[in-house]
Amino acid sequence: MQSSADSPYPQPTRNGIPSRQRKPIKKISDIVTDPYLQSVLETSTRTREQTSKLLALIEDNPSSSTNPPFRDTLLHIAREQKQLHAHIAILRGKNRNALLDVRQTKALTAEKRGEVDRLHLHLQNLYYEQRHLRGEIAACEAYDHKYLSLPLLPVETYLSQHPEHTSLPEHELMIARINHEHAEREALEQARQGLLKKKQGLIAGNKKRKEDLENLDVHLEKFVDAAKPIQKMFEKEY
Repeated sequence: MQSSADSPYPQPTRNGIPSRQRKPIKKISDIVTDPYLQSVLETSTRTREQTSKLLALIEDNPSSSTNPPFRDTLLHIAREQKQLHAHIAILRGKNRNALLDVRQTKALTAEKRGEVDRLHLHLQNLYYEQRHLRGEIAACEAYDHKYLSLPLLPVETYLSQHPEHTSLPEHELMIARINHEHAEREALEQARQGLLKKKQGLIAGNKKRKEDLENLDVHLEKFVDAAKPIQKMFEKEY
């Protein structure tokens, strides 16, 4: 015999859902877990039960102009009506309190949502700032710094000359090497300036000696010209 699960015919459904796949309906008490809302449901249940009880009492004791109900029946109905009105008043009060709580919750939710939106915007700004700073850091790291092209002493040579800097971090060691190169260049520049002054002094001395020699040539020529008569006098024969 073929089972219903293996049958090629469609299974009976209810509201478009196969009957075997329908989930059990949960009770309202399983869905509503808030204590106050549960008390509202309990009051609503008592009000409904009291209404049903009152309607059944009225149906069981119909009234007409020819057959009015007994006085005890009317008093019983009046007591049940008062009890129903009391349940309705309680239910209205709880409904009003629930509405006030909903309004307060909505206001608090709106306030918290605004705070969350502000925090989210602040977080987005921090993300943008972080991305900008990372870009700036990457640009700085990729920048072709001039000090990288300086003819510095090799690290080994510098440390051999300054062993007290062996434990320095890389950044401070680079600063020390640059300062050392700066001091060396200043010393060389001072030496160059001293040699330049010495050179200028030698050039000025040579120029003066040259001028003295030129003046000496002029004086010698004058001396020779002045000595020619004396020479001729000695050349005469007596």
